[in-house]
Amino acid sequence: MLDFDLARIYGVPTKRLKEQVKRNINRFPPDFMFVLTAKEFANLRSQFATSSSEWGGTRYLPTAFTEYGAIMLASVLNSARAIKASIMVVRAFVRLKRLIETNKELAAKIAKIEKKIKEHDVSIHTIVQIIREMMEKPMPARKQIGFTARERLAKYAVDIKKGTYERYS
Repeated sequence: MLDFDLARIYGVPTKRLKEQVKRNINRFPPDFMFVLTAKEFANLRSQFATSSSEWGGTRYLPTAFTEYGAIMLASVLNSARAIKASIMVVRAFVRLKRLIETNKELAAKIAKIEKKIKEHDVSIHTIVQIIREMMEKPMPARKQIGFTARERLAKYAVDIKKGTYERYS
């Protein structure tokens, strides 16, 4: 934005805005503001039909401010609007910081969940492999458990006093 536009927004004369910039020039590095060249200014004047310096127009080349410069201007100007703008910028940055912190916490939680899922995937894959291996191998012949028909016919003698039993035929 140009200096005269920002002066109108912040409610100060362009002359006062330029004075504050000169007094605080170390707060405005080249990526915050720059002065338009004569060619750039002539191009702007022809587009917007501004008056020449002979008829009360601007006598100096205007300064263009980047978004950083516009925010910095709010901190060096002493108008009510500039003060409100500075306060809004501070609040916006604090909100942005909180959002970023929340996103970092959320990203950490998501990363933790992804790690658990990968661990579970490996475990599940291992279980499936073991089951497949078990299905491919033939089952070994198992020893029969329990009584056979021949044993059912057998007779037993129980000695209750001794707590023993003997088989007899």
